[in-house]
Amino acid sequence: MTEKTYTVDGQLRKFPSPLPKFLIELAAIVVIYFLANYTLDFSSINDKGLKIAVAALKGLLHPSIELITRMDSSGLLYMLMETLAIAFLGTIIGIVLALPLAFLSSRNIAPRWVNYICLTIISIIRAFPAFMYGIMFVRVTSLGAYAGVLTMAVSSIGMLAKLLIEAIEDMNPGINEALDASGCSAFEKIRYGIIPQLSSNIISIVIYRLDINVKNASILGVVGAGGIGASLIFSIGKQAWDEVGAMLFGLVVLVLVLEYFSTRIRKKLAVGE
Repeated sequence: MTEKTYTVDGQLRKFPSPLPKFLIELAAIVVIYFLANYTLDFSSINDKGLKIAVAALKGLLHPSIELITRMDSSGLLYMLMETLAIAFLGTIIGIVLALPLAFLSSRNIAPRWVNYICLTIISIIRAFPAFMYGIMFVRVTSLGAYAGVLTMAVSSIGMLAKLLIEAIEDMNPGINEALDASGCSAFEKIRYGIIPQLSSNIISIVIYRLDINVKNASILGVVGAGGIGASLIFSIGKQAWDEVGAMLFGLVVLVLVLEYFSTRIRKKLAVGE
């Protein structure tokens, strides 16, 4: 009986060379690059645009102190608080509406025909961007923060429901089987078996969506749905770059503060699990 000797070179020769695949991928990238350059028009970049870009950069580096320290309804603090309130209320309403949809869309909770109907509703909601919902609700409720809250709530349903469905379908089925054996109703299974398992996941998903909604709420002011977006676009229009810098500085600080607290909450939830 002969013994086979295995060497590194011998084993390497058994595998196909990666060079042809690499060359094909490189050629595809080059073709896409030239097609993109041919499709896009960069002729609008001129000296005037570069001067505006330099002025905008200077304004961003020297934000308006007067806007930052102003304490009335046109001040930076008020606009940031309004943006945060829109995002928070929209997220809370969104999770309240998404929870029943998620339960009815989960294969281990509801019948299959109910899953199909609810999943279709979720897909339709997710098909439209938040900006379009903002335009629609501004027309319905007029300008203001109320339209922003409704926009954040409806646009949050799709993502929240989808993440909740994944969490519900991945949970431990043993508890539900025990509750079934005890003769519990569907509501009792959700109340005593599912919610305790999903509480940390729900909080984590809500915090994640809140971060997204803060960013979305900051641009919804463009369509008049409240928040800091309207003032930001107005300042850009009149090229008041120091005010733009102050608003962007405030948004960065707000996002960083939210990120700090959300990270701490997630760590506590992970430890608790």
